[in-house]
Amino acid sequence: MWLVIVGGALYLYFFQRDLVEAQLKNALSTSTFVAAAIYILLGSLRALTLVPATFLVVIAIPFFPPWLLFLITLPIIGISSGIIYGFAEILHMDEDFERKYPSQIRKLTDLLQRHQLPIIIGWSFLVVLPTDLLCYVCGTLRINFTKFIIGVLIGEGAVYGIYIYFGDRVLRGGL
Repeated sequence: MWLVIVGGALYLYFFQRDLVEAQLKNALSTSTFVAAAIYILLGSLRALTLVPATFLVVIAIPFFPPWLLFLITLPIIGISSGIIYGFAEILHMDEDFERKYPSQIRKLTDLLQRHQLPIIIGWSFLVVLPTDLLCYVCGTLRINFTKFIIGVLIGEGAVYGIYIYFGDRVLRGGL
C-alpha cells in the first residue's frame, strides 16, 4: 500500500507539478496556527494507530517552515510516546507487541534494565527500530518517565530534524 502511495506522489510531483503547486499554495493560504494545531492533534493521536510518525512529518514538510515544523514535532513525539508508555496495557498493545516481537522484547528488557538512557536514545534514533515498541517496554518496566521522555525526544528529535532539514532542501531544490 505504501508503495502505491509513494508511486502516486512521485507521479504527481514529476508529471502533474502545476496541479500540486496550485494545491499547495491553496493549502498554505490557511492559518498557520490552525494547520499546526491539526498537525499536533493528528501526530499525537497517531500513537493510537501505531502508524509511524515519519509519514506525517514527511507530509507536513511542504506546509511549514523547517524550524516551525521541528518545533511542533517535538511535542508530538512527547505526547505520542507518553500515550504508548502510559496506556500500553489499556490499549492492549502489550498483546500485539509480545505476539509480533517476543525475542526483541526480552532482549530490550534485559538491555533497558542495565543501560536505560543510552538505549532509549539510540533506539529512538535508529529508524529501522520501532520506537513504539520501546515506549511500550519502557512503560511496562516503569522506567523513570522523565528519563524515558528525554531519551525519546533526543533520539527521535534528531532523526526528525534530519528528515525535516533534508526534506525541505529536496523540496525547495537545494540538493
